[in-house]
Amino acid sequence: MSKIIFDSGISLDGFFAGDNRSPKNPMGGVSGQIHSWMFNQKAFWEYLGFEGGKEDGPDGKFIRETIERTGAFIMGKRMFEEGEASWPNDLYKADVYVLTHEKREPWVQEGTTTFYFINDGIDSALAKARKSAKGKDIRIQGGANTIQQFLNAGVVDEFFIHIAPVFLESGIRLFDGIDKNKYDIQIEEVISSSLTTHLRYKLAKK
Repeated sequence: MSKIIFDSGISLDGFFAGDNRSPKNPMGGVSGQIHSWMFNQKAFWEYLGFEGGKEDGPDGKFIRETIERTGAFIMGKRMFEEGEASWPNDLYKADVYVLTHEKREPWVQEGTTTFYFINDGIDSALAKARKSAKGKDIRIQGGANTIQQFLNAGVVDEFFIHIAPVFLESGIRLFDGIDKNKYDIQIEEVISSSLTTHLRYKLAKK
């Protein structure tokens, strides 16, 4: 049965993205600071269809396992708009459901990625993603506000956080506005590496 998961990098002071996000400034320009561990891995560049990366260790194993378990994605309009112009074709290799007020026909890419534009809320997106996932997990890709909506709806089963050893001081926090009484949270796994600390949490709704 599909789990609802998310997998996000943050700074030591809890920021998911920087200030002044836009399609010309994705993630507020902080991606290199938060995701340097990922960019260092051959598995990440393989996923994009390119050669690159210096390492292929436990971090790369984590990337491959997360890719393999994911059967569908959900994301917000802002994240989609930031990536639309620069993402390579068939990046997600699965159906992607974009939460938006915009009316738009599905964007069918060459390969196995199709973006669907959902105008009637997170429950509708989740129901459609479950069908697409075919038993694999549904990944809430971002941004922070979209992840917060699913957390506060009480539907998230598991999440992964990758804490980069940097302070950003300002930007968009991942866990702002979260209902602290929604879940019992357990630490399931801690994996350390030179550029981040991976934490896996299991959630049970109270």
